[in-house]
Amino acid sequence: MRVHIASLQRELIAYAKSIGVDKIGFTTAAPFMELKNRLRRQQELNYQSGFEESDVELRTEPTLLLDRAESIISIALAYPSRMENAPLGKKGARRGVFCRASWGVDYHVAVRERLQKIEAWLQERVPTVAIRSMVDTGELVDRAVAERAGIGWSAKNCSVITPEFGSYVYLGELITNIPFVPDTPIEDECGDCRLCIDVCPTGALIEGGQLDSKRCIAFLTQTKTMLPDEFRTKIGNRLYGCDTCQTVCPKNKGKLNWIHEEFTPDPELAKPLLQPFLHMSNKEFKTTFGHVSGSWRGKKPIQRNAILALAHFREEAAVPELIELLHKDTRPVIRGTAAWAIGKIGTPEAEEVLLLARSKENDEEVLAEIDKGLQFLR
Repeated sequence: MRVHIASLQRELIAYAKSIGVDKIGFTTAAPFMELKNRLRRQQELNYQSGFEESDVELRTEPTLLLDRAESIISIALAYPSRMENAPLGKKGARRGVFCRASWGVDYHVAVRERLQKIEAWLQERVPTVAIRSMVDTGELVDRAVAERAGIGWSAKNCSVITPEFGSYVYLGELITNIPFVPDTPIEDECGDCRLCIDVCPTGALIEGGQLDSKRCIAFLTQTKTMLPDEFRTKIGNRLYGCDTCQTVCPKNKGKLNWIHEEFTPDPELAKPLLQPFLHMSNKEFKTTFGHVSGSWRGKKPIQRNAILALAHFREEAAVPELIELLHKDTRPVIRGTAAWAIGKIGTPEAEEVLLLARSKENDEEVLAEIDKGLQFLR
């Protein structure tokens, strides 16, 4: 490959900045040996979410993903930590919240666009180049690549923290056969701080850098089954994701990151009214929320979470629609969650409604939720 690597690398860094990449770093395609041990330990402890690639070798051996791989290019795009004109919920008009990573356009789309432009740029200059790019859903662990490429350090909250933008960054990477000069990793600056571990609502952060994904609210809000009892009062009004371990981090203080227009949230979508989710059709959901990353699992998890949020607020105005869901919805998870919420809110008609539903219900899981609702009333 006859190309001046240092010159190409300098030009690539400048090009990346020109297309809206906030940070770019380089590392080798060597195996991620320490990560390999951590991932195996995660599997032994059953801490993985199930959304990630299960093959540890593929997650830690870049040469298995691209033949003759020499380097990995890591990129980061900053996203905002605060919105302007955030609407306030009130009695009769309660609101839920999508995490910051679901504000604005789906980050998978935004990061992938930059990666594709970088691919095309490299192919134009080095016709023999081999490239494989990925963002979030690829085999490699984005955070591990970013850490080794000097983008930031891997923090106790399992995010990558950059000095410039805090942990509010989206990550993506390209594996290539061009032997770029690797960057030096950044020193860990978490020190003795353990705020993120101490305030995690479900105790999902076991220790610095180790996460029990199945207890993480960000994961739980994406599940489609009945939410386990112990987490129902902990998700509050979160519809998708959780930002607690980021918002308490001292390294994120003052990092507003109002940089990319495409990530500017529509306040009515980032903090939407809860009750419309109770009667929203799939088509309406896709039309309204289809462009945000929080929509990827469809309407059902968001609708279930909206029901739990209304129960969290004990929102009596929602009870008529919850009763309708309990009697008419075809999905056991929605009927069961509605029954639980009706009992939790506890309006005068709740007992009669739940007893009637119990006399007609055939699903064992829903019957169990009706009984839990009745227990609240007794």
